[in-house]
Amino acid sequence: MLIPQEISNDTLHHPLWERLGVSVAIKRLDRVHPLASGNKFFKLKYNLVQAKREGKKKILTFGGAYSNHIYATASACHAAGFESIGIIRGEETLPLNPTLVAAREKGMELHYVSRGDYRNKKEEEFLNELRKTHGDFYQVPEGGTNSLAIKGTSEILSVQDNEYSYICTSIGTGGTFAGISASLGPHQVLLGFSSLKGDFIYQEMADLFSYHQIAPKGKIEIENQYHFGGYGKTNADLLAFIRWFYGEFQIVLEPIYTGKMCYGVFEKIKNGDFPKGSKILILHTGGLQGLAGFNQRFGTSLPL
Repeated sequence: MLIPQEISNDTLHHPLWERLGVSVAIKRLDRVHPLASGNKFFKLKYNLVQAKREGKKKILTFGGAYSNHIYATASACHAAGFESIGIIRGEETLPLNPTLVAAREKGMELHYVSRGDYRNKKEEEFLNELRKTHGDFYQVPEGGTNSLAIKGTSEILSVQDNEYSYICTSIGTGGTFAGISASLGPHQVLLGFSSLKGDFIYQEMADLFSYHQIAPKGKIEIENQYHFGGYGKTNADLLAFIRWFYGEFQIVLEPIYTGKMCYGVFEKIKNGDFPKGSKILILHTGGLQGLAGFNQRFGTSLPL
């Protein structure tokens, strides 16, 4: 199955933080696996174990044409010996973008459906039609969030991370945020930075916690003002920050999740929102494979 590599916490140095009396480190989840990296490694880990337990040979999941989840699932299945099927939202566009090229190279069968049909991805009738086409499969939801994903992401924090007073992560479907919440220490604050626009994220996370019966020992907070217009949206300030971050720390960020989160953390540091003596741990949740497609799509030159 998936074998993790050692994850490091890299300390980041900046004169402003030292002047304000806070320390910042970044947990390099992007290095946990050469293919299925970041939080996706933890989301997929136990799903693949369960698929094997059920005797399934194929993994089917859903995503957009630039989806990191599609890429990660293809890579994880390739590494673990499963066939993979990606149900892609929208029509096929040729030539394929780098994400889908890589997914196909990892053996993923790409199946395109209209946006209307895609909205039926949770309906049993739609899933039965997919079974008629592709045979029996183990289904992983869009974004990968389910109970087994949360079990996996609850393992992201290690004993060594108890020294940090603040843990910072991005929020998409909420599986990583929920899993970390379940393993949070009573002295810690988890800050989740939503990459989606809208106040719905608060109720969505409350429902997720209720459904999975998660009762954090520490404090949790959701930041909803660093989405840059919504999922997949960016602007010049965010792109400039990502370039600055790379120049300053030689660490690559992507603009969909981790870039927005880091921007938000650094703004909160500048605003004095962290008490003196705070030890801040930022989670680098990967997603770097999407940079080539982002640059191609928008004509940018973000570092890879």
